Amino acid sequence: MAAHARPLMGKVAVVTGGARGIGAAIAAELVRAGVKVVIGDLDGDLAKQTAESLGATGLRLDVSDRPGFTAFLDHVDAEVGPVDVLVNNAGIMPIGLIEDESDQVTQAQLAVNLHAVIHGTREAVRRMRPRATGHVVNVASVAGKLPVAAGATYCATKFAVVGFTEAVRQETRGSGVEVSCVLPGIVRTELAAGLNDSKGIKVVTPQDVAAAVVDVLRHPKPEVFVPKSAGRALRSAAFFPRGLAEWIGRKTGAERLFLDAAGSADRRAYEQRAAHSAPGEQA
Repeated sequence: MAAHARPLMGKVAVVTGGARGIGAAIAAELVRAGVKVVIGDLDGDLAKQTAESLGATGLRLDVSDRPGFTAFLDHVDAEVGPVDVLVNNAGIMPIGLIEDESDQVTQAQLAVNLHAVIHGTREAVRRMRPRATGHVVNVASVAGKLPVAAGATYCATKFAVVGFTEAVRQETRGSGVEVSCVLPGIVRTELAAGLNDSKGIKVVTPQDVAAAVVDVLRHPKPEVFVPKSAGRALRSAAFFPRGLAEWIGRKTGAERLFLDAAGSADRRAYEQRAAHSAPGEQA
């Protein structure tokens, strides 16, 4: 018999990188569920605009600024209420061959995609454990389970988030604090600009990811793939010999998904923003 859905009405949730794309969709879905949502995003003006359109609160947040991130959560605790839900969603995805990747781009990915998730999770658990309630949702990627050429550092950060989330879940077991990882595949946002369709890979929308986040809050699980078929495919592939798995990747086009997009005109605007603007924006 399925467990009863956990109530969300009146909860306080923070969504990082919530001004656009997946983050904005998550914020919208949470508002529809009756949640008091605070959007944090490096683009403070856009965070406010998005929040106003949803009936939420929008504030500037640079997740790579650890003291600033802590102060942001302090502000939410004081002005909106104790944080019940933290969705660590902010992320950047510059792609290209590793020898072409600048140290600036490497450090930005580590700061936003990994270090910010660690810091945000730590701060949330410190606040939630004494209350014996709360939920942290870390948005990783299927690239946290499946390495992709031309996305080496991005994959490294997402593999790390998956492992980190699982370890923290074990630390908080029985405490009343839930920790979950959501792993989207290809999502039609600016992050995926220039990526061609690949046979057997279902493209999803930000709304699909948002629905999965709200569902995991209502029915806590360790990890959720979006689409679910991606999880089934990865579990099946684990039994394949490496040579067969790589052959399938070549035949479906998955192996060249990032390679063919790297440096394309379709990605130029996003790559420039991800590489040259301050870390913390969510595409």
